[in-house]
Amino acid sequence: MGNTIEQKVNDTFHYLHNHAEISWEEVETTKYIKNQLEKSGCNVTVFEDCTGVIGEFGNFDKGLPVVGIRADMDALWQEVNGKFQANHSCGHDAHMAMVLGVLWKLVQTPEIADQVAVKFIFQPAEENGTGALKMVEKKVIDNVDYLFGIHLRPSQETKMGQATPVIVHGATKMYSADIKGEDAHGARPHLNHNAIEIGAQIVNMISQIHLDPRIPHSVKMTKFQAGGKNTNIIPGNASFSLDLRAQNNKLIDQLEKKVNSIFESIRNLYDVDIEITSVGGIAAAETNEEAISIMSQSIKETIGEENLTPPLVTPGGDDFHFYTIEKPSLKATMLGLGCDLQPGLHHPHMTFNEKALMNGVEILHRAVLNTYNIQ
Repeated sequence: MGNTIEQKVNDTFHYLHNHAEISWEEVETTKYIKNQLEKSGCNVTVFEDCTGVIGEFGNFDKGLPVVGIRADMDALWQEVNGKFQANHSCGHDAHMAMVLGVLWKLVQTPEIADQVAVKFIFQPAEENGTGALKMVEKKVIDNVDYLFGIHLRPSQETKMGQATPVIVHGATKMYSADIKGEDAHGARPHLNHNAIEIGAQIVNMISQIHLDPRIPHSVKMTKFQAGGKNTNIIPGNASFSLDLRAQNNKLIDQLEKKVNSIFESIRNLYDVDIEITSVGGIAAAETNEEAISIMSQSIKETIGEENLTPPLVTPGGDDFHFYTIEKPSLKATMLGLGCDLQPGLHHPHMTFNEKALMNGVEILHRAVLNTYNIQ
């Protein structure tokens, strides 16, 4: 690993990129981060029943407000060049490297160690929306007063060299479900209800959901599987998935009620069972003006006021916002970092300008100092 912070950040990014692990399987990633935190003088906490690692730096006995900095750890499971594999196409490898970079910058100035209390939260399982809630369950944020996150942004949203002080994510709900029926001969369609036709009916009905048009929202089917190798069997069973999104938490609740009423109508119309096998979701952002102000000032001081962009509203989701849902007194915001990211998040061949990594480090470091009014 290089000697300068920039070299260490870049080396860390490349190591983590080449050793990607999916949600709740970030075992080697946890070991690696733990080692880095311990070598930098942090008090480190790991967990027996889950991945993830926490490092504490500074003085936690002085009654100082505690600043948390959160990095997500998991990769996606997706097809890359014809092969399914763990792949960091959402930038979590970069997030971890930048957050470690903040620690290394703090270590560089030991005279301020007694003036700060910083908790580095390396959180697993962001991609399936369950990691933040597990950290809440583990009481990780019980003593945290301010929480800062970071996420790389596509070039269409935020340009290289620019940054936004807050990402206003929307809420999401993900349904997996099964249509439970019986197969029939292709010559006897009156003997069953075709699960494919039932799926088409669900698609038609969800496309007719109408809610407040001033608030962005959508619902769409993202998977449908029915039938087998034989073309003369009318399938009675199928599995499908739905993706629901809305820009605030109130509207996602309304959207979910509409979807469930459609399921009930289909059950009654076709006399079939629709079994909900899983429901996941992520809360919409609950913003905090003080945290946003600190981050805005930090962006100005680091890359210039001309590179501070307005709040970024996106239908994408992040389980970061569960922290503020579960602890409303928490002052939190997520930095959106411009980095010339192409062609888009979750694309199997996503790339970005690695020179942006130090922008993220410097902004987050300045946000810590500004929280404590350290110049």
